Amino acid sequence: MTSRSYTFSHAVVRKPSASIVDGLRAVDTGVPDLERFRQDHAHYVSLLASTGAAVSVLEPLDDYPDSVFVEDAALCLPELAIAMRPGTPSRVGEAAVMAPVLSEFYSEVVAIDGPGFIDGGDVLVTEREILVGRSARTDAAGIAELAQITSPWGYTVREVETPAGVLHFKTDCSLMDEETVLATSRLSDTGCFDGYKVINTADGEDAAANAIRFNGLVLMPAGFPKTAARLSAAGYDVREVGNSEAAKLDGGMSCLSLRFSPPA
Repeated sequence: MTSRSYTFSHAVVRKPSASIVDGLRAVDTGVPDLERFRQDHAHYVSLLASTGAAVSVLEPLDDYPDSVFVEDAALCLPELAIAMRPGTPSRVGEAAVMAPVLSEFYSEVVAIDGPGFIDGGDVLVTEREILVGRSARTDAAGIAELAQITSPWGYTVREVETPAGVLHFKTDCSLMDEETVLATSRLSDTGCFDGYKVINTADGEDAAANAIRFNGLVLMPAGFPKTAARLSAAGYDVREVGNSEAAKLDGGMSCLSLRFSPPA
């Protein structure tokens, strides 16, 4: 039996647009180099496709500078897709644009109507539950609406706290397999992963925590050799992807794709 939380037949990505230079950022560390971003994004897409998954590559959206980060706009479960309600006004329209794309794969696409807000980057789906981090982009009302939408399919939604100063819950964690999470110490020390096996990022490599398990591969940002070695030693097939430009916009591996297996 394959895992529903990291075995996927499909992915949706969106090419970075020229307007990416105007994207949101918590701290200004420089303007993203569009050409380098495009090259890194193409590498990322090629790795997803190398697992045998069908990868849909959407064209850039200049009206939405952050739209390359498709994960915030939707949550894709085996039974249905849910258009999120991003917690930043400039990004709310991204969910509406993504909904018809997902309707090509799902017969049921629903939306978070509000008044709450929720970003996909705060949602970690495991085999046993959906963990959602409260953050500057996700509030209690948004989490409650997600719980209401998913409960008919037997999902348990658990609200947890995102560490202070951390943009999204998944900035600091990612799922490696049915029982294992990669996480920063500052997040795992809160106890939110009690009952899971935790691999902590190495000292000074917190930015390595946002990785993705996609079928047989673990994609992680390049430049964090100690954490990469820990994952390799644990038996994962690690592939490093340049993330310097996405990181200038607080983006990482999970942000760049929607990963799912639609209903048969």
